[in-house]
Amino acid sequence: MSAPAPRASLAESALTVTRRQFFEDCRIGVGRIALGSLLAGSIGQSAGAASPSNPMAAKDPHFSPRAKRVIHLFMTGAPSQLDLFDEKPDLRRLEGQPLPPSVYGNQRYAFIRPDAAVLGPRFKFARHGKSGANLAEPLVHLPKIVDDIAIVKSVHTDQFNHAPAQIFFNTGFSQPGRPSLGSWVTYGLGCETENLPAFVVMSTGSGISGGSACWSSGYMPTVYSGVRFRNSGDPILHVSSPPGIDAQLQRDSLNLIKKLNERRLAADGDPEIATRIASYEMAFRLQSSAPELMDLKSETKATLDLYGCEPDKPSFARACLLARRMLERGVRFINIYNEGWDAHSNVEGNVRNNCKLTDQASAALVMDLKQRGLLEDTLVIWGGEFGRTPMVEANPALGRTAGRDHHPQSYTMWLAGGGIKGGMTYGQTDELGFHIAENPVHVRDLHATILNQLGFDHERLTFSFQGLDARLTGVEESAHVVRDILA
Repeated sequence: MSAPAPRASLAESALTVTRRQFFEDCRIGVGRIALGSLLAGSIGQSAGAASPSNPMAAKDPHFSPRAKRVIHLFMTGAPSQLDLFDEKPDLRRLEGQPLPPSVYGNQRYAFIRPDAAVLGPRFKFARHGKSGANLAEPLVHLPKIVDDIAIVKSVHTDQFNHAPAQIFFNTGFSQPGRPSLGSWVTYGLGCETENLPAFVVMSTGSGISGGSACWSSGYMPTVYSGVRFRNSGDPILHVSSPPGIDAQLQRDSLNLIKKLNERRLAADGDPEIATRIASYEMAFRLQSSAPELMDLKSETKATLDLYGCEPDKPSFARACLLARRMLERGVRFINIYNEGWDAHSNVEGNVRNNCKLTDQASAALVMDLKQRGLLEDTLVIWGGEFGRTPMVEANPALGRTAGRDHHPQSYTMWLAGGGIKGGMTYGQTDELGFHIAENPVHVRDLHATILNQLGFDHERLTFSFQGLDARLTGVEESAHVVRDILA
């Protein structure tokens, strides 16, 4: 019988053990380390606030918040600020004349020459409210809430094409793969309800250029992604059980699947398994909560008339009313995308038609929240991904006349509730509406301000990714809270 092979020394063993073997021997999976990092987190919440079985448990922010929830009314395609909020009499005076080279410099555009002729405002403007805000005539209903909103005329962005600009506004970066604003909020705060998703997305148009990257959780666990709700029928496809499957059979099946997933979670610690468990349970609860949410029969005629909503007709108005109902049921973050503002031709008709679709419901949402005591701690945001040029777009080859091209240098948004100072206008553009003349507000500054109102220091709300403590507002990029618009 041969002698047993000599045992390797401790030093020799250490040299031959792979990293995978080390983690297996220690009974610590890489996924479990990642999950521990996620839940112990860099956001400074109380220990045990979240767990693998409930990653969406409600958590405390860094400091006392003014807002607890957000509704983002995203006007995709980019509304013309010059025909809605930012009246420029000099544009009327210079209409038809080329823009001076001293104004446009080295700027280049996709569909027009930078020295294209000036196009004046297409509508009359008037002062409204105690604040005297200057609004164009297509905004019939916004004057009713003008003293409750802050109009920011000096927003600017880094992007000038729709998809990257929409992704940039929602994630802070122009390429897909980053967590969206709604994902950061739900990661930081969790959810106040177990019956609906924390982060809901609705759209009321033909499509969103940026696609699902606008509400993706990116490199975060997918439990923090937005859940797309349809505007009619079942809010989520296949939320209803198939024929022959009753509630008890479904519950028994889900219990078995949950036990199997929990075993795998205990063995691997993969955060995506926790997401899978939460998703199955949420889907089961949605079968009763979602139909009740979408049924507007309990709303009074006065409320339906306020929004201009027909209960069974898909519309922006219906989405806004549903958003209010979601807030009342504990949803944390709601995106409503209204597509169609891309006015390369006939900017006058585009603005008029889109205001008919959105103006009443946008104002009604703020009024409804206010009368129900919800506006105080709900932040409402309205605006697009960039602005429109003061020059005309007229291209006979493309059949375009009297339109405006994309303009990232300056545009207008408004905010309400959640500690925002109402009845004010902030920032100014130059006499031709081309450059910002006073108080520039970058998109990242808006992100920092939104997080601040929710109780977060944007530099401390981080997520560890590939060795970097990533942030919504970027690590190397600068951002500041726009404190002048805070109450």
